[in-house]
Amino acid sequence: MDERFMKEAIDIALDGMRSNKGGPFGAVVVKDGEIIGRGGNKVTSSNDPTAHAEVVAIREACENLGVFQLDGCKIYTSCEPCPMCLGAIYWARPDKVYYGCDKLDAAQIGFDDAFIYKELELPLTDRKIPFVQVLREEALLVFNEWDDKEDKVEY
Repeated sequence: MDERFMKEAIDIALDGMRSNKGGPFGAVVVKDGEIIGRGGNKVTSSNDPTAHAEVVAIREACENLGVFQLDGCKIYTSCEPCPMCLGAIYWARPDKVYYGCDKLDAAQIGFDDAFIYKELELPLTDRKIPFVQVLREEALLVFNEWDDKEDKVEY
């Protein structure tokens, strides 16, 4: 663990917050001791609810490396990742994640993700946002073609 990378993530969070780009969150992706992706929260400035610091940093790192997985990388984030960012991190497959504040610290300033964790445990029919399955058979045709596709790039 290298504290200078966490300090960079915290500086990105501070800069983004002070310049009204988004919430107080920052992240960097590091490979071989070098920052290859930086991200600050840009939800409000970009009108993009997915523009969380970790997602922005992952996107930049993958673009810079020309890959869709972050093997051999570490993520430093100013706060324990939310459920969406946690999912993105698992899909990106870095080697390790370091975080500053935890989810309880975030909840104390209005960023409480507890309701999402609770929703994930509920049956689809009991969630606050209704989920309705439609045209499953037609959608399965695409999955079947993917399953048979010989030149697919698996991930």
